[in-house]
Amino acid sequence: MNVLLTGASGLVGSHLLELLVASPHISHIVIAARRSLPSHPKVTCIAAPELADALNQVATPVDLVFCCLGTTRHDAGSTQAFYAVDHDLVVLTGKTGLRLGAEKMLVVSAMGANPRSCIFYNRTKGLAEYALIEQAWPELVIARPSMLLGSRRKKRWTETLSTPFFKCLPGSLRAIRAADVARALMFNALSDNKSAVVVRDSAQLSQDAKHYTV
Repeated sequence: MNVLLTGASGLVGSHLLELLVASPHISHIVIAARRSLPSHPKVTCIAAPELADALNQVATPVDLVFCCLGTTRHDAGSTQAFYAVDHDLVVLTGKTGLRLGAEKMLVVSAMGANPRSCIFYNRTKGLAEYALIEQAWPELVIARPSMLLGSRRKKRWTETLSTPFFKCLPGSLRAIRAADVARALMFNALSDNKSAVVVRDSAQLSQDAKHYTV
């Protein structure tokens, strides 16, 4: 299978890329990114300063689409810049995948995603999910992890302070390792889902991760 991946340099995306490279089920990985990534025989990286331009340049047919894009208002620099990444580029990733012939998309959203939320972050995530559903994918898997655990290149102090609390929460509220989210994405990518839209929370993603084997 051929794959399109956005967000490959992020916390979940970097783990997912390793799994995709190692998987015997994946023949070719096309990455759209803002900067070049280390090369591999199975990987083609199309880079452009604007991710939208990189996506528009992708021409290789694909079977699967993974979107691991995500930022914060602080890192993005403004509310508008955050929305451009977590909504607009997520939706464009989906449109690109459909243009390239993909029939299944998997996207990393967030716990609490709701298009009607009064919280801007949750509302943005929810609107992005809604837009992807409106694209009428044959199969769409939405991952809604709680706080992600893992080593980031750039420390987020709010997450550092709240991590011990989220580690103690029950069920779908509990923090989850980014590596486990990646494994759960792989499990769902290679599984036949019984419905067109599948939503998996942190507890379900943790269970999915346990079932994935290369």
